[in-house]
Amino acid sequence: MATPQPTSPPDRPGEWSALAAGRRALAGFFLLGVLMSSPGALLPAWAYHVNFNPRAVGAHFLSVGLGLVAAPQITRRFLHGRPAGLALVLACSIACAAIASMAFTIDPAPLPARLVGLFALGIASGILNAAVFRSIMPVYRQGPAATVNLAGAFFGLGCLATALLLAGTFNVYTVPSTLVFLALLPGFFAGVFARGGPAAVLAESPVAADKLHISGWLLGLLLLFQFANEWILAGWLPLFLIQRLGTSPLSALMLLALYWSAILGGRLVIQTLLPRVNHVRILGWSAGAALFGCVLLSATNNLSGATVGVLLTGGGFAAVYPLAVERIGERFQGYHPGLFNGIFSVAVAGGLLGPWLVSYPARWWGVGSVMLVPLVGTCLVSMLVLLIWLEARFERTE
Repeated sequence: MATPQPTSPPDRPGEWSALAAGRRALAGFFLLGVLMSSPGALLPAWAYHVNFNPRAVGAHFLSVGLGLVAAPQITRRFLHGRPAGLALVLACSIACAAIASMAFTIDPAPLPARLVGLFALGIASGILNAAVFRSIMPVYRQGPAATVNLAGAFFGLGCLATALLLAGTFNVYTVPSTLVFLALLPGFFAGVFARGGPAAVLAESPVAADKLHISGWLLGLLLLFQFANEWILAGWLPLFLIQRLGTSPLSALMLLALYWSAILGGRLVIQTLLPRVNHVRILGWSAGAALFGCVLLSATNNLSGATVGVLLTGGGFAAVYPLAVERIGERFQGYHPGLFNGIFSVAVAGGLLGPWLVSYPARWWGVGSVMLVPLVGTCLVSMLVLLIWLEARFERTE
């Protein structure tokens, strides 16, 4: 299978400078992973395992999703034509303030105050996403698939770091202290980007939506359902383990870290298998592992079964992103990264609607029903991957 060839290296100092700035901006995906994974990991800290309220839990994810939806409008109105470095600093500053403000919304503080902080967190994540995608354009031109893969690895590391941080501080510090400590991370990134932020200017993608190939729309749907699957488990896993199995919050957060480790490690392994193993076979193995893991999680009554279910589900989910990235590298080499910012923004925002929507079956039938929803999502993702391949083959025969 043909792989995209990198372009010739830059031969001007300005191009080298832009390339270096783009590589530094890739670290922004780590922070994005920290921000996006925080709501689910913070649920035990907010004592929702004691006062289980599915409606309030769902509202947390909905608030972040609405912030992500609002972010492109804010970016277009106030940051269009401005340096991406300025947007990075602004996004990190908003995230720092949002997390720090939530340190003062611990019970008995009213829920709306916490939701405002989560809404601001979603806005910060959306602005950060747009600025990082714009900043990595020089690196993306050198190698599209490798760049998006590296971005996914940084994002996964950020999610893993959040779970480990909250697990390591759960029984050591108070919740306000933990949140203040977590707020220091985007504050640190704000200082880093302020000293050497990319000079690229935020602008609309030059590729019009009506000219986007059908593969782009299929890719967007694929990422939408896949993110929904991943975030349903990531958001609800700690509460599920505590409510269903009676595990401690610390053990639940450690299993959440194991889940992110399985996804991250699985993606690294599958990336090495892509040139050697038939992709349909990889998809079949992955879908089977994810389906069996979800069934095991919904049926288990002990920690050992939950551990195996988490590993199988995370490992099964891991294959979809490398397969999608390969399609990006092959079919969209000439496209502007801003286009993928739009695709990823819609997919992530839509993916966060999954944890909100499953709050309804969790309220009606109990928290155990949450683990059954990704079963349907996994089937839809597998069908979309096959559709993308079939569409590519059909176009080659024309």
